[in-house]
Amino acid sequence: MTREFKGWHMLAITVSAFAVIFAVNMYMAYSAISTFPGLETEDSYQASQDFDAEKAAQLALGWTMTPSYDAQTGQVRLDFVGKDGKPVVLKDLKVLIGRPTESRDDKRPAFTQAADGAYVATDQVAPGKWMLYVVAHAQDGTLFHQRLDFWVRKPLSPDFWNKG
Repeated sequence: MTREFKGWHMLAITVSAFAVIFAVNMYMAYSAISTFPGLETEDSYQASQDFDAEKAAQLALGWTMTPSYDAQTGQVRLDFVGKDGKPVVLKDLKVLIGRPTESRDDKRPAFTQAADGAYVATDQVAPGKWMLYVVAHAQDGTLFHQRLDFWVRKPLSPDFWNKG
């Protein structure tokens, strides 16, 4: 006995397909909203107006910042070097270490200036992609900020090289 394909069969297939599409879209929308860390700026127009002046002031400082992370010790190191090639003494420093796509793993380690002029903090960072957002002020109050992405790779076990 063969079954006849009727209009309600087609309706059930179509409704089921759209229900699956709708459910997946709702899940994706929820995931995007629930992991978004929030507002970046209160007034985007004013931020755009201030951008060129802030950029020029930061470039006039002539600083370079070189970050590094030692997975063995968990030491985060920021080397600020001025135009003269000497370490910079900051008025203040705030650092955010977090995942680029969500705020769940955000960390704000406390940095201290080491004897060699670098700013160091100890904080274990799990393997994966991370973002480093640095906000600092020069002694005269000039704003310096920079956002960098970096990867922390899983360290190889000590006996990795001895396998043969």
